[in-house]
Amino acid sequence: MEIVKSKNGVFIRLTVERWLHIVETHDDLAGYYDDVLGGVEDPDYIIKGYQEAIIALKEIKRKKFLAIVYKELSIKDGFIITAYFTSKLKLEQEVILWKKE
Repeated sequence: MEIVKSKNGVFIRLTVERWLHIVETHDDLAGYYDDVLGGVEDPDYIIKGYQEAIIALKEIKRKKFLAIVYKELSIKDGFIITAYFTSKLKLEQEVILWKKE
Protein backbone atom coordinates (compact mmCIF):
# COMPACT_ATOMS: atom_id res chain seq x y z
CA MET A 1 0.00 0.00 0.00
CA GLU A 2 1.22 3.46 -0.92
CA ILE A 3 0.11 6.73 0.63
CA VAL A 4 0.32 10.19 -0.95
CA LYS A 5 -0.95 13.60 0.13
CA SER A 6 -3.74 15.35 -1.79
CA LYS A 7 -3.84 19.10 -2.44
CA ASN A 8 -6.14 19.33 0.60
CA GLY A 9 -3.41 17.80 2.76
CA VAL A 10 -5.30 14.52 3.19
CA PHE A 11 -3.37 11.24 3.12
CA ILE A 12 -4.74 9.16 0.22
CA ARG A 13 -4.18 5.37 0.16
CA LEU A 14 -3.71 3.18 -2.89
CA THR A 15 -4.16 -0.41 -1.73
CA VAL A 16 -2.99 -3.49 -3.60
CA GLU A 17 -6.65 -4.53 -4.03
CA ARG A 18 -7.54 -1.20 -5.66
CA TRP A 19 -4.49 -1.22 -7.93
CA LEU A 20 -5.35 -4.76 -9.11
CA HIS A 21 -8.93 -3.60 -9.76
CA ILE A 22 -7.65 -0.61 -11.76
CA VAL A 23 -5.31 -2.60 -14.02
CA GLU A 24 -7.83 -5.43 -14.49
CA THR A 25 -10.52 -2.97 -15.53
CA HIS A 26 -8.25 -0.55 -17.40
CA ASP A 27 -5.33 -2.63 -18.65
CA ASP A 28 -3.91 0.40 -20.49
CA LEU A 29 -2.90 1.71 -17.03
CA ALA A 30 -0.46 -1.13 -16.35
CA GLY A 31 2.89 0.58 -15.86
CA TYR A 32 1.31 3.85 -14.70
CA TYR A 33 1.36 3.12 -10.94
CA ASP A 34 3.65 6.06 -10.10
CA ASP A 35 1.69 8.34 -12.43
CA VAL A 36 -1.54 7.51 -10.59
CA LEU A 37 0.05 8.39 -7.24
CA GLY A 38 1.70 11.48 -8.71
CA GLY A 39 -1.59 12.60 -10.21
CA VAL A 40 -3.10 12.86 -6.75
CA GLU A 41 -0.11 14.73 -5.35
CA ASP A 42 0.47 17.05 -8.31
CA PRO A 43 -2.60 17.25 -10.57
CA ASP A 44 -3.27 19.80 -13.28
CA TYR A 45 -6.94 20.03 -12.27
CA ILE A 46 -9.19 18.71 -9.54
CA ILE A 47 -12.86 18.38 -10.42
CA LYS A 48 -15.97 17.33 -8.56
CA GLY A 49 -16.95 13.69 -9.03
CA TYR A 50 -20.08 11.77 -8.13
CA GLN A 51 -21.19 10.96 -4.56
CA GLU A 52 -18.54 13.12 -2.88
CA ALA A 53 -15.72 11.68 -4.97
CA ILE A 54 -12.93 13.91 -6.21
CA ILE A 55 -11.20 13.50 -9.56
CA ALA A 56 -7.59 14.54 -10.00
CA LEU A 57 -6.62 15.14 -13.63
CA LYS A 58 -3.11 14.99 -15.03
CA GLU A 59 -2.70 15.96 -18.69
CA ILE A 60 -0.67 13.25 -20.43
CA LYS A 61 -0.93 14.66 -23.98
CA ARG A 62 -2.87 17.58 -25.35
CA LYS A 63 -6.48 16.93 -24.31
CA LYS A 64 -5.70 13.43 -22.98
CA PHE A 65 -5.93 13.10 -19.22
CA LEU A 66 -5.15 10.53 -16.58
CA ALA A 67 -8.15 10.74 -14.23
CA ILE A 68 -7.74 9.49 -10.66
CA VAL A 69 -10.96 9.14 -8.67
CA TYR A 70 -10.60 9.25 -4.89
CA LYS A 71 -12.48 10.07 -1.69
CA GLU A 72 -11.37 12.08 1.30
CA LEU A 73 -13.06 10.41 4.27
CA SER A 74 -11.73 12.83 6.89
CA ILE A 75 -9.10 15.54 7.20
CA LYS A 76 -6.48 12.79 7.58
CA ASP A 77 -7.65 9.80 5.53
CA GLY A 78 -8.82 8.92 2.04
CA PHE A 79 -8.43 6.32 -0.69
CA ILE A 80 -8.19 5.94 -4.46
CA ILE A 81 -11.26 4.34 -6.03
CA THR A 82 -10.17 3.98 -9.65
CA ALA A 83 -8.18 5.60 -12.45
CA TYR A 84 -8.53 5.76 -16.21
CA PHE A 85 -7.41 7.64 -19.32
CA THR A 86 -9.87 9.98 -20.99
CA SER A 87 -9.85 12.31 -23.96
CA LYS A 88 -13.60 12.99 -23.83
CA LEU A 89 -13.38 15.49 -20.98
CA LYS A 90 -14.94 18.93 -21.42
CA LEU A 91 -13.48 21.00 -18.59
CA GLU A 92 -15.86 23.89 -19.27
CA GLN A 93 -18.74 21.58 -18.25
CA GLU A 94 -17.08 20.35 -15.03
CA VAL A 95 -17.03 21.85 -11.55
CA ILE A 96 -13.35 22.74 -11.16
CA LEU A 97 -12.31 22.63 -7.50
CA TRP A 98 -8.65 23.44 -8.08
CA LYS A 99 -6.42 24.35 -11.03
CA LYS A 100 -2.64 24.42 -11.32
CA GLU A 101 -1.37 27.91 -12.04
